[in-house]
Amino acid sequence: MLKTLLIKDYALIESIEVEFGKGLNIITGETGAGKSIIIDAMSLLLGERASSDVIRKGTQKSIVEGIFEVAENEKVKILLESNEIEFLNELIIRREISLKGTNRCFINDTPVTLNLIKEIGELLVDLHGQHEHQSLLKTETHIELVDQFAGVSDLLNEYRNELGELNKLIKEKNHLKEKEISLKEKKDFYEFQIKEIDAVSPKADEEELLEGELRIKENSEKLLSVTNEIFEELYEGQSAIHDKLSEIKNKLSELSQIDISFKEKILECESAIANINDVASFLRSYKDGIDINPDHLEEIRSRLHAFSHLKKKYGGSIKKVLEYRENIGRETELAENFKENISDLEKQIHKKRFSIGEIAKKISIERKSISNKIKKEIEYSLKELGINDSVFKIIIKNEFVEYGEDYIIVDNNNYHYNENGYDDIEFYISTNAGEDPKPLIKVASGGEISRVMLAIKTILAKSDKLPILIFDEIDTGISGRIAQKVGQSLKSLAVSHQIIAITHLPQIAGFSDYHFSVEKKKISDRVISSIRLLNNEDRVKEVAKLISGENISEAAINGAKELLGYSVISK
Repeated sequence: MLKTLLIKDYALIESIEVEFGKGLNIITGETGAGKSIIIDAMSLLLGERASSDVIRKGTQKSIVEGIFEVAENEKVKILLESNEIEFLNELIIRREISLKGTNRCFINDTPVTLNLIKEIGELLVDLHGQHEHQSLLKTETHIELVDQFAGVSDLLNEYRNELGELNKLIKEKNHLKEKEISLKEKKDFYEFQIKEIDAVSPKADEEELLEGELRIKENSEKLLSVTNEIFEELYEGQSAIHDKLSEIKNKLSELSQIDISFKEKILECESAIANINDVASFLRSYKDGIDINPDHLEEIRSRLHAFSHLKKKYGGSIKKVLEYRENIGRETELAENFKENISDLEKQIHKKRFSIGEIAKKISIERKSISNKIKKEIEYSLKELGINDSVFKIIIKNEFVEYGEDYIIVDNNNYHYNENGYDDIEFYISTNAGEDPKPLIKVASGGEISRVMLAIKTILAKSDKLPILIFDEIDTGISGRIAQKVGQSLKSLAVSHQIIAITHLPQIAGFSDYHFSVEKKKISDRVISSIRLLNNEDRVKEVAKLISGENISEAAINGAKELLGYSVISK
C-alpha cells in the first residue's frame, strides 16, 4: 500500500504531502488543476525517466518520495536483500531531479540505480492511463496473468529447473565443438611439445638435486685436497690433534691419582677424542668416495641445460613445465575422444528435450483449460462496463522448429521454447460488433482501454500480486449507467487492492473510501497546485460540483448525497 506521497518543487506543485488509505482513493479536480501532474510524479517512483523540465521554476531540484507498506511482500524482500538493502515494514523510495543533472535515486535512504527503482516499482504498482507503464499492454505479461490464474507455479519451477540442465548440456556440447576445431589445429603442435618435454622427462625436484650434485662435482678436486689436509691434521699427520689429546688424557690420569678433581676433565677429554674420531671417520669415507669423472660432470651439465631450455619455452620453472605437459596431455587426449564425448552429450540433450517437453505440455494443457473461463468472465465484465459486443480471446501459439538447437520435443515434434514453456500467449479483443479481434495493444480508444484493463484486473484480482493499482482518467468516453458500473468494479477491486483513480464523473467518485481534491491557485503571480483530503461536507460539495459545475444547485447537492448513500464515514 502507498501510505504517503511527498512531492516538492515539481511542475506546478510547490510542496504537497498526501496520505492515501486502504481501498478506493479517488482524485478529482478541474481540468488543468494538476491531477495528471500528481500521476506523473508517481510514475517516477516506478522508475520512469525524468527530465529537468519538471523542476519548478526558481528552484534547483524536484523531490518525489513515496512510503509503501511492504511487510508481507516477499518479492520485495528478496529483491532488497539481494541488493544488500535492509528490508523494513515500510519502504521509502525517493527520486531527486536536479538542474545540475545529478539525478539521484534512494531506497530506504540507500543510493541505488534507476533500474533497481524500476524493478521495485514493478513489484508494487500497476499504473493504467496515459503512461507507458501499463503491464497489460506488454504482451509478455499476458502469459504471466494466465499462469497465475491457472496455478501452474510448481510446474513452471520444475520446467525451469530442467531447462537450466538442458542449457548447461548444450553449452557444454558447444564448448566441446569449439574446442574440437581449435584442438585439431593445435594437435600436431601439442604432440611435438609433448615429445620434446617427454624426451627430457624432468622430475619435480630433480633440478635442485642436480644443481647440488653439479656444485659438488665441479669442486671435487678442492674437496679431496682440503678433506685430506683436515684428516692429516686431526688423525694421521705428525702432531695430529688426536695424538695430542691422547697425551693430555694420560697426563690428566696421572694428576687424578693426586687430586680426584681431575677425573671430570679426563671424561671431557675422552669425549673430545671421540668427536675427533667421528669427524676423522667421516672425512676418510668422504674423500675415498670422491669420484673425479669428467664424463658424468658433463652429463649433469647437459641435463641442466635441457631443463633450462624447457623452462624458457614452457613457463619459467620445472613445476610450470610439468603443469603445461599435463594440460596439453589432457587436451590431446580430449581431441582423440571428441566424437565419443560429443555423441554422449547429444544423447543426454535429446533425452532432456523429451522430459522438458512433457512438462511443457502439462503446463500448456492447464493454460488452455483455464483460458475459456477467463474469456467468458472478461466478456461478461466488459458487458457490465458498457462494452456490450466485446469479443475477448486468449491466443495460444506454438512455433515449430525445423533447424537449429533451440527446441524441445512435444509429441515427437520440435517446438521453440522459452522460460515459460513452448506457448506464446497474447490477448486479443474486439469492442465493436462485426469486427475481428485484434491484439490488445492495438486497441485505440483510451476509454475502452481503461475499461478493458479494469475488466481484466477485476477477473484476475485474486491472482494478481501487485498490491497497488493506479487508474488515470478511467472514465474517458463513458457516462451515466456505465460510470456506475465502473465505480462498482473499482469498489469491488479495492477489496483486495489499493486503488488510486482520477475521475471526472460523480458516479465513480461516489464510491470512494477516500476522496482528494486537486486545486490550482494563483499566489504572488505564481500558479500553484495543491491537494487535500475532503471531509464529509466537502465530499458532498465536490460530487455536486461534478454533477452541475461551479454553480452548485440544491438538486446537485441532493444528487451528491444520494450517490454517497448518506453513509459517508467521517475521516
